[in-house]
Amino acid sequence: MEQFFSGYPALFLIITIGIIFGKLKFKGISLDLSAVIFVALVFGHFGVTIPSVFQKMGLVLFIYSIGIQAGPGFFSSFNKKGLSIVLLAVILVISGAATTIGLMYLFDIDHKIAVGLFAGALTSTPGLAAAIESTQSELASIGYGIAYPFGVVGVIIFLHLIPRVLSINIKTEETKYEADIKDSFPEIDHKHYIVENVNIINKPIFELKVRSMTGANISRVMHNDYASIPTANTILHKGDVIRAVGTETALDKIRLLIGNETKQKIELEKKSEVRWVLVTNKNIVNKTLAQLNLFNNYNATITRIRRSGIDITPKLSSHIRYGDKLLVACQGNMSQVTKLLGNEDKKLSETDFLPISLGIVLGIIVGIIPIPFFGGFSFKLGLTGGILITALVLSWLGKTGPIIWNVSGPANQLLRQLGLLLFLATVGTNAGANLVKTITEYGATLFSAGIAITLIPMILCTIIGYYFFKTNFLTLLGALTGGMTSTPGLTAAGSFSETDAANISYATVYPVAMVILIACTQLISML
Repeated sequence: MEQFFSGYPALFLIITIGIIFGKLKFKGISLDLSAVIFVALVFGHFGVTIPSVFQKMGLVLFIYSIGIQAGPGFFSSFNKKGLSIVLLAVILVISGAATTIGLMYLFDIDHKIAVGLFAGALTSTPGLAAAIESTQSELASIGYGIAYPFGVVGVIIFLHLIPRVLSINIKTEETKYEADIKDSFPEIDHKHYIVENVNIINKPIFELKVRSMTGANISRVMHNDYASIPTANTILHKGDVIRAVGTETALDKIRLLIGNETKQKIELEKKSEVRWVLVTNKNIVNKTLAQLNLFNNYNATITRIRRSGIDITPKLSSHIRYGDKLLVACQGNMSQVTKLLGNEDKKLSETDFLPISLGIVLGIIVGIIPIPFFGGFSFKLGLTGGILITALVLSWLGKTGPIIWNVSGPANQLLRQLGLLLFLATVGTNAGANLVKTITEYGATLFSAGIAITLIPMILCTIIGYYFFKTNFLTLLGALTGGMTSTPGLTAAGSFSETDAANISYATVYPVAMVILIACTQLISML
């Protein structure tokens, strides 16, 4: 029986109890997987120990999977539209770090505990991982355990109170957001037009350069009551009817180029097909539509690209990504096009462990390389920083030669959860031995500090975001929860509106906030 409460049997016992405890909800709030660390603290207090090798293994898997997930979003966040809310998240994290440092010196809190308070107040498990790796001490997990509960609950309470305090009308903000989205991401539609412009009559489509001139695609042509999918050499005759696909602006340009709109519809012949095709062929990943040359090779036209649930108007310069869905209009060659693109759902669920292990090895190497600064000073990214930065870059690249770095969603989630569970169970038991002593020594000081580190950054960023940056309030809610890396907070923010404003801004800022938070964690650890 004694053996059951040590080593790997205790590890899985703690994980099992933690998962069960994490599923319990109080007024819709649960601790989820983070409950494992609280169970581990109790076990550790009673002398249960787990080999530290599980901690390192869990840390490596968890941080790498986080980086692979966040990579594309991290680099795409630095565009013009996302820059203001990304800046808000950076301000939030840095102000949280500044608050932590101030309280650490004011109340003489051990920096190893303070850095855990910082991670817990911002509900960041990657931050905790970085804190323990930087300090080489499990005391950080005690600070994390003390600050984390209010970090979860406090964000939700703040989100519900702030609209009332600032007298914000959610419906008005929702209307403004929908209007902004329509301008930023116009819907893709299709219309039919009669060929009337004398300047294009009897000319082949390739000569007209329709896609580059208008931004739309001609997906069907009807000549003498015969409907077909056009090729580059298809000639437009006077009175022909064409079907064009594009945004409202692009279709207006098509009308000027081709002729007036008509209510007449084009029905394709049986040998003509329109089908969504999934990109799973690794050999074409990162190639442009111009390089594939489907138009000339297969009489096929790609009229839409669906990526992460968003429809994109294809251009010749558009790069194909693994997992894209392409709407293909084709005449007689659909089977060849489908074979070229892949269209194998099972491939998305398959996991090749070689890119994962190779990526982790590269991350470990990056982490031990000294980075020089002026004055002869140098520092190393360490295990956490090296693996995270490497995973972000590899995920953004997507493919190197025959290697696809991206991991499918289900596989990445399994890898992340496994690593997180191993890590939390191990660090929790190691810290449990000092739990009572630490709480007795610092008492209410740690709890108060955790509350301050949670609330002060959120108040500051709400004022800056709403009054100075003029950010839509629904978008601001998502930025706040993303900056706090709070999934329960995102759930609360999403309940305010039927729009996806909070989800989009959360996804935009979360990767950046996570990286900045880990950097700030390492900075606090050095003090």
